[in-house]
Amino acid sequence: MKTNYFDLNGKVVVVTGACGVLGQTIVRYFGTQGARVVLLARAHSAEKAEGIVADIKKAGGEAMFLACDVMDKASLEACRQAILDNYGTIDVLLNAAGGNMPAATVPPDKTIFDLDVDAVRKVVDLNLFGTIIPTLVFARVMADNKKGSIINFCSESSFRPLTRVAGYGAAKSAVASWTKYLAGEMALKFGDGIRVNGIAPGFILSEQNRTLLTNPDGSLTPRSEKILGHTPFGRFLESDELLGTLHYLASDASAAVTGTISIVDGGFESFSI
Repeated sequence: MKTNYFDLNGKVVVVTGACGVLGQTIVRYFGTQGARVVLLARAHSAEKAEGIVADIKKAGGEAMFLACDVMDKASLEACRQAILDNYGTIDVLLNAAGGNMPAATVPPDKTIFDLDVDAVRKVVDLNLFGTIIPTLVFARVMADNKKGSIINFCSESSFRPLTRVAGYGAAKSAVASWTKYLAGEMALKFGDGIRVNGIAPGFILSEQNRTLLTNPDGSLTPRSEKILGHTPFGRFLESDELLGTLHYLASDASAAVTGTISIVDGGFESFSI
């Protein structure tokens, strides 16, 4: 029997979207847990990524940055080879790349007929295929090893339609379905050592959504008031409140857990009235 099922020491953890709001929090945390962290992000984020890598190493951790495009299979395959050359394997993949764009939403003063289909397509591509393509590349190593953990980022909109975010909701619903499908596919074809799960974060107030959730004076917008009124915790979450769940899913503590979506939202999904 193991003495620490949560031990991540020496595990190679690959994170896409590593320079995003959540991505930065994740890679810095895993870097403190003895994992060898690989930051994947676009080339224009190189300075930020290298700064994070330097911080992790200064604190005694191990990390490296590789520039890539999650929509470009060839660039991801080059990253896979670089990871294998440096660390020899891949143990955990966190598909944290994703996002939204204003043109893929339906604001209060417009209707569904004003929706920009091309923008929706871009949002779906980034969130869905930005999860599928990296998985097809990096999970190949896990299939060969018969062991690994894949963690996808879902959303509250994976379970119920949220107003405005039409494209993002469609994409994240698809990511949840893909997660459950892939869990069965990998286990049936490559054994019970490979697990695929998702995490669905609640509402986190960040620089990216601050203008949507707060007014210029810092007060809450009507949308924020609705969100918090439907959240038993009565507050927005902090990004580091996801880390315990991610650690669990990445570690052997969740060795028999696959095909699940862990909801971390202060009670939003479970609350009705």
